[in-house]
Amino acid sequence: MQKQKNMKHGAAGLFFLFGLLFFVLVCRFLYIQVTGTAGGEVLASKIDKKYEKKQIIEAKRGSILDTKGEVIAEDTSSYILRAVLSEKEPEHVKDPEMTAKKLSKYIDMDEQDIYERLTKKKAYQVEFGSAGKDLTQVVKQKIENLELPGITFGRTNKRFYPNGIFASHLIGYVEKDEETEEMAGKFGIEKYLNKELQETDGKLTYDSDSWGFLLPDKKEKVVAPDNGNDVMLTIDKKIQTFLEDSMSKVQEKYDPEQIIAIVSNPKTGEIVAMGQRPTFHPTTKVGLTDTWRNLAIEETFEPGSTMKTFTLAAAVEEGVFNPNESFVAGTYKAGSGKIGDHSGIERGKSMTFLEGVQRSSNVAFATLAMDKIGADTFREYLTKFGFDEKTGIDLPNEITGKIQYKYKLEKVTTSFGQGSTVTPIQQIQAASAIANDGKMMRPYVIKSISDQDTGKILKTTKPKVTGQPISAETAKQVRDYLETVISAKKGTGKKYAIDGYQVAGKTGTAQIAGPTGRYLEGKNNYVFSFLGMAPKDDPQLRHVCGGQAAQVRCILCWG
Repeated sequence: MQKQKNMKHGAAGLFFLFGLLFFVLVCRFLYIQVTGTAGGEVLASKIDKKYEKKQIIEAKRGSILDTKGEVIAEDTSSYILRAVLSEKEPEHVKDPEMTAKKLSKYIDMDEQDIYERLTKKKAYQVEFGSAGKDLTQVVKQKIENLELPGITFGRTNKRFYPNGIFASHLIGYVEKDEETEEMAGKFGIEKYLNKELQETDGKLTYDSDSWGFLLPDKKEKVVAPDNGNDVMLTIDKKIQTFLEDSMSKVQEKYDPEQIIAIVSNPKTGEIVAMGQRPTFHPTTKVGLTDTWRNLAIEETFEPGSTMKTFTLAAAVEEGVFNPNESFVAGTYKAGSGKIGDHSGIERGKSMTFLEGVQRSSNVAFATLAMDKIGADTFREYLTKFGFDEKTGIDLPNEITGKIQYKYKLEKVTTSFGQGSTVTPIQQIQAASAIANDGKMMRPYVIKSISDQDTGKILKTTKPKVTGQPISAETAKQVRDYLETVISAKKGTGKKYAIDGYQVAGKTGTAQIAGPTGRYLEGKNNYVFSFLGMAPKDDPQLRHVCGGQAAQVRCILCWG
């Protein structure tokens, strides 16, 4: 009797327990039905995610073009080689040995290494490292023609620099950003205009069945890709190529530590060529560790006698330069010190100021700056020629030189380009005043920015006059005097004479300051440079170049 009573209590307890569980399930079901959420997540969105398929539509980064529209940098399609190994897939690698043998003829990987990848256990799919990346359309087609089961390709965009080491420090390069995982400019124009060049991928989304096919009566949702804008530079491919070849020849023959070369149009300020050595290849990055800076705008140096160009211009403008007046070469007293002429000029020799220009006499230019122009007035001309501030060129990281002008010795040495420093681009801007009839033009490299798809011009750079330190008549006279530096019997620039052209210019040989502040000794510890323009009467292109720690003979360039 007691046993039967216990059974009734047990059955009642089980009934109550199952009833409670059923009540909880009903309540849970009703809650989910009403709210549409479970575990804090919206179920509809999870279903959408499960059956919503997404495909990326790749956009193209903007191209970089030369002044005539020829490609300097562009996105091109490249392919990644892949092999499906899973036997669950209908198309998988069925004969690893044969596949490895055939693939080894088209990718840079040993047959045995390919075979080992194709026989990797439990792998669904494998790739082939750097050997299987960046494949061209031609290579892809050849592999596809083999009809190898399980061999597939992925497509990606690759930045292509068709000219190799071509104005590399100006153009820069593109690399994947570690934080954003996006391709971004890391140097030069690629970095400076990254926002304008940057692309945004589009996407295609659609609702699918469990097999991934588009469901009936469902539409695809497309977000169109946004291609980057194209950038046209002032660089002329033909002149840049000539400059690159010239620098390579100089590098091979003289092995200087550095070469910097710039060619510009003095009438507009357009930089038509800019290069340096050492340089790097923007695709392979070979050489990038040697220098991270664009030396033309991020390097200061003591310019030496090329600075005499502006001392001469100031003297002519002030009306104190008499080409036939004589002075005594040798030494010039500068405060407690003395400066002397180079070994090619006799001490105590009497010569005209024009001959002093032709033979690059330090004494002649010290006399012009201090005794004829006057130290204070000469300093004002240095400001007028733009040596106290940046040029404002449209490139990143520009710096400015420093005019040392406190003591008498500093004032004297500045007149012939020692002690004070400038940047190559500052000299280019200053020289435009002499080449362009007194009007000094701001240098620039970005000609225009346009929409890649429509070709519509979005932004254009216009030439800008930054000052007029001298008159047109002075500029013409200075060019005439500088032409004799090239044509005179004892002129220092005779090697820059070009048949069919009248070249105006000034050579420079500057000592290099060492880490202690004293100038280095030795015949190779100099900066050799040339600042020139042609044709003399109507300069079209102006050129400055220089090398450090070895004799460098620069090639004069113009179109």
